[in-house]
Amino acid sequence: MDTVSTLLGLVFGGAAGFFAERLIRGSAYKTQNEILELAKRDGENLRRDAELSAKEEGLKRRESVEKELNSLRDEIRNQERKLDKRESGLKDQQDDIAKKERMLETTQLKLSERGKVVDAREKELEKIIKQEQEQLYKISGLDQKTATSMLMDQLERELKNETGGLILKHEAELKQQSEKLAREIIGMSIQKYASAHTSETTVSTVDIPNDEMKGRIIGREGRNIRAFEKATGVDVIVDDTPGVVVVSAFDSVRRETAKQAMVKLIQDGRIHPTRIDEIVLESQKEMEEFIRRQGAEAAQEADVPNLHEKVIELMGRLYFRTSYSQNVLRHSIEVAHLTGMMAVQLGLNGNLARRCGFLHDIGKAADHEMEGGHPAVGAELLKRYGEKGEVVHAAKGHHDDIRPEYIYTVLVAAADACSASRPGARRETLEKYVRRLEELETLACGFPGVEQAFAVQAGREIRVIVNPADVNDREAAKLCRDLATSIEQTLTYPGEVKVTVLRETKIIEYAK
Repeated sequence: MDTVSTLLGLVFGGAAGFFAERLIRGSAYKTQNEILELAKRDGENLRRDAELSAKEEGLKRRESVEKELNSLRDEIRNQERKLDKRESGLKDQQDDIAKKERMLETTQLKLSERGKVVDAREKELEKIIKQEQEQLYKISGLDQKTATSMLMDQLERELKNETGGLILKHEAELKQQSEKLAREIIGMSIQKYASAHTSETTVSTVDIPNDEMKGRIIGREGRNIRAFEKATGVDVIVDDTPGVVVVSAFDSVRRETAKQAMVKLIQDGRIHPTRIDEIVLESQKEMEEFIRRQGAEAAQEADVPNLHEKVIELMGRLYFRTSYSQNVLRHSIEVAHLTGMMAVQLGLNGNLARRCGFLHDIGKAADHEMEGGHPAVGAELLKRYGEKGEVVHAAKGHHDDIRPEYIYTVLVAAADACSASRPGARRETLEKYVRRLEELETLACGFPGVEQAFAVQAGREIRVIVNPADVNDREAAKLCRDLATSIEQTLTYPGEVKVTVLRETKIIEYAK
């Protein structure tokens, strides 16, 4: 019984082992097929992803190429517009030249015709005179009264011609003597007064104790130098030159204020945006005091007393104004001395003459704030501050814009010409450069929402600061584009001008 039981157990065990092995093999075959199927699907997905990536890369490259092509097309269009503009200008010049040539030919024809008419009349007069003489010979047998009357008429005509010739001769001699005397008076005045002149520049250098200070001036990510340039409106150049940084601006007042502020910041050592604003404001106040002091010293040097406080301030501003690179304040002092000397030579009021000469260019201190040229602006200011009519008229008429009513106006015009035309006084290139930068800033300030505009990088960049309350980000982008277009259409300049629009919101509160 036990043996049977053992045999049955072996049989059942073998059968169970066989079925278990079959089950394990079936499961393994199933798992292998699933793995192969999953691998096929993954491979298909990877292939599709690779195709999509390749297509996206191709689209990106196509967009990049299209952008470059569009940029090239825009540049070509801009060049075509500039060429069309130049071609139109050349055509207008050719038309003007042709018109002037036609006018010149017409004038020559008219002169030729008039010459022929004059010659004919002269011949006719000679013929008439001969006929009258012959008639006198024929009528010599007439009574004495008639013959005398005819002779007297002829003598009267001849005397009139001779008298006119004598008058013209004496007028020419008198004019020659007057010009000689005028040259002597002007030459004597110039010899008695001579003034040195130094050309103004557009950059100022600031010494620094060590090159480590350059990093502090620039600040973290350039925040210090940006804050300084925004507050002062200048361009700060920090390069490899040891021991200095350069402050560049065409506006002399702005440049000198920035230089003083930079010196104070370096001495103070605390360089950060808040301290920069404080130092710049302090330097601006000191500059106003310096301008008043320069005006007072200039008035004292020119011997022109009792000036209105506002007039002194305006004259002080001329210390930072140049005309064809000539310092206008020094030019005013020079004109005052020359006018006074010529007036004394002619027996006129020397004090009044110096006053007229000293104040003749005061309009240049405010011509950017008031409408009109500097003669009209200066006359309006002098009239407002109670100056005499001779002084007002000298400022208004020293460029011969109006008919002179006082001798002092003529003397001021002569002294102004002497001061401006003496050797080394002026250099036109710098004046044109400064005028171009002023026009660039004026154009930018004419757009709505613009608070300040600074031309930097020698006119290659214009930085515009807008009011964040009036101009949002989208409007700032449009303003930048409109300003660039306006510069292209309005101004003439070499190379290109970079337009930068800055929009910043700054909030300040005080804890008390």
